[in-house]
Parts: sequence; structure tokens; C-alpha cells
Amino acid sequence: MKRKAATRIALGLSLGLLSASLAGCTFGFASDPDDPNAEVKEEPIDTSTDTFSYDDSLQGTNITLLNSKAEIQVALEKMGAEFEKKSGIHVEVMPVTDGDSPYTRIVSLYNSGNPPTMAILDTTDVIALAREKAADLSQEPWIAEAEGYLTEMDGKVYSFPLCIEGRGIIYNKAVIEETLGETFDPDSITTLSEFTALLERLAAAGMERPISLAKEDWSLGAHQLQYIYETYDGTSQGAQEVIDQIKTGQLELGTYNRVNEFVETFNVLKKYNVALKDPLGADYDEMAIDLADGKTAFWFNGNWAWPNLAEAGAENEDEYGFLPYFLNDDPGDFANQMIQGSPSKQVMLDGQFASEKQQAAAKEFLNWIVYSEIGQQMLVKTCNIIPPFQNNPYEPSDPLSRDIYDKVHEGKAFNASAIVPNDHWAVLGAAMQKYLADRSDKQELIESIQEYWDEQK
Repeated sequence: MKRKAATRIALGLSLGLLSASLAGCTFGFASDPDDPNAEVKEEPIDTSTDTFSYDDSLQGTNITLLNSKAEIQVALEKMGAEFEKKSGIHVEVMPVTDGDSPYTRIVSLYNSGNPPTMAILDTTDVIALAREKAADLSQEPWIAEAEGYLTEMDGKVYSFPLCIEGRGIIYNKAVIEETLGETFDPDSITTLSEFTALLERLAAAGMERPISLAKEDWSLGAHQLQYIYETYDGTSQGAQEVIDQIKTGQLELGTYNRVNEFVETFNVLKKYNVALKDPLGADYDEMAIDLADGKTAFWFNGNWAWPNLAEAGAENEDEYGFLPYFLNDDPGDFANQMIQGSPSKQVMLDGQFASEKQQAAAKEFLNWIVYSEIGQQMLVKTCNIIPPFQNNPYEPSDPLSRDIYDKVHEGKAFNASAIVPNDHWAVLGAAMQKYLADRSDKQELIESIQEYWDEQK
């Protein structure tokens, strides 16, 4: 996803500037829409023009890429095959297995002495590994094209920003209009009360429960719960500040307004959840079908969910988009005006085991993505990614990514991501699941959050 020009992220100056929410972290927990047996509509790639300069000395080199973004597995394989045709460099794309986290997988591979040449990781994972494992990419030419989306540690860049992603409450405009019998203007909803009123109207018109609510721990513990950090002031610095205050006990969670607002919003989503009677039995694929077919009108998710919707029958011409994650009744609150969006997945290049030739081949692949006419197209059209590179002239075609793209360029997206430990989404995702299923109350949820951070001291 493209974000508004932000300041360059610098860990050495401020941890808070690092972006590392688990946006797009489907790594096998959701369905993998890239079924090689499925018939997939693809935008054609024009390969007639290719001005990229290839290094002939790298022909025959084999490199590997660990992919933690399941929905683009087949797309990356196609990109690697096209790159090999041009460069003679073979790129093997290795998926993170179902149920495994990217961090667990990469650590296991390093421990076995056989890590991938490159790995697509969440920023948190890069931070944890880079100083010891990663190659320094600070002198790469694409640095100039990714201003505002770089992750720096001690003044160095150890990762390649692959994509920008955003999240919020996805809406199906046609379904809302058909149910209510009137035109729906997404911009007319500016507060939690207005959103709740819309849900009540839909229910009264026959759509009993208009919300699809994922039960996966990564969705609950990262994509939703992390709003309490990221909406502190809408910056990554602010997210880090509030986390530090929670860890040190300076901030009492029970009196922190964003926690109380978040729970109130989540309660609304719970009340109108289509899977209200069995929230932990909800099926991720079924949610995409429900939204596309009109059983529901909303689904909290990110633009990475489009392949699931497309598989369920949604078309690029359909009117899907994002509402903010409304937190209160103040229309002037940025959280009620903007979508969360930030650079998410990063490519880390191994600097410990990869040979100089393999490192050079991997760098050529990354530069090819940024500078070749073919790579630019395939990143957007084949992988369906919003690129963080200023020189890429292509815009996403699916409505979710298009909406994020537009909001970023219109200043309707805030670039804030919380840097949290690798087990945050799993531990607190489990706590959120208990709350979702009414097996705990608000106080118990807040205590779980506090206990988690107490253990991080």
C-alpha cells in the first residue's frame, strides 16, 4: 500500500518509527487463494520493453526466497520464472507452512544452517534478526525510491520494503444499497454511533447480522487489538510511547481511553457478528463468501483479503472499500477519519550463509522488481501489491487495494504500526478469542493485556 510521504524510519533514533504490525499475515492460517488448479484472471504483462541491465556473470546462480505472504505464493513463483528468463538466475520460492509463523520458520532454518537467501518477514522479525543475520542494504539504489517506507537500525537498512497494506472495515457498497434501497455514501459515516445506526438499519431491513468477524488469533491479536497502540496519536513513535508506558506501569490500562473505546467498538462488531452463536467456529473462507454474496455487508480485514473475495465471486469492477475502525463519536478524531496503512512485509537478505554471488543475485532480483518495466508490472498486476516505490507508475486494479491507494494519496491513511514481540498476536489473540466467545469480561481482557506486558519487562 502506498502511504503518504512519511519520515524515514530510524530505529537508532526512535524504535517507534519502525512499522511492524502483522498486516497481511495470512501465512497459511487463512485459505491460500493461489490454488494452482484454480482458474485465475490475470492482467497481462507487457514484456516487450525491458531496459534493465542484467549482470551476465550471475547466470546459473540459484537463490531461495522464503515467502510468508501465502496469497502471493503462485504470483511470486511466476515473477521468479520471468526473472530467470531474463537474468539466468533461478529463484526458488519457499512457502511458510500452514500453522507456522514466519519467525519460527526462519529461526529453524538458521539453526539448521540452511537459511533462505531472502526471506519475506514482518518488520518485527527483521528487527529481531537483522543485526546478526542480515546483509546491509544501505547502499542499494532502490533506497532513493522508498523514502518514507524504510526500516533503519543504527543508521543502516537491512530490509527491502515489499508492500504497503491497510486495514479497516471492508464494505460491500452494492449490498448495502440493495438492502436499504438507497444510495450509500461511505464518507457519510464518521462516528461509531453513525456506524451502529447503519448496522441497526440493515438489521431492520432484513440483514440480521451484517458483520463478518474473523476469529483467527492473528486477526484479533494483531489487526484489531493493536489499534490501542497505533491510535495513540496515529504515529509509530506514539505507538512505541504508549507501549513503553504500559510496560513500565505509567499508564493504567483501565483508564486509557483507547482501550475503553476499542472494547466498545469490538462489542458492536460482536453484537452484529454473523457467527454470533458460534464465533470461534467461524470459517475465514465462508466470511469472504458471505460478504460477496450479500449475507453480510462488512468484514473487518485488510486489502490482502481481496484474493479471498475474488475467489468467492467478487469482481474488480465491484464497489468494495474501507471504513475506518470507528472508536468514538468525535468526527474530528483521526481514528474516525482515516484508515490504518503502513509498510508491512519486508525482504531480508541473508548475510551469514549466502555466498557473495548469491547475495549479488538476490540484490539484482530486488533491483529488478524496482527498476525493470517487467518487475514493476508484476509486483502490482501479478502479485496484486501496492508498491512503496515512488518510481512505480502502476496502480492496483482490485477495489480494496485501489481504495487504500487512493486514501493514502488523499491523506486519509495514517502510517502507524506497533513494534510488539513475536508472540503478541498469539498470546493476546487467545485472550481476544475468550472475550469474543464471552468466556471473559472486559476486566479480564484488560488484565490479560497488562499481564502480557508485565512479562516483557
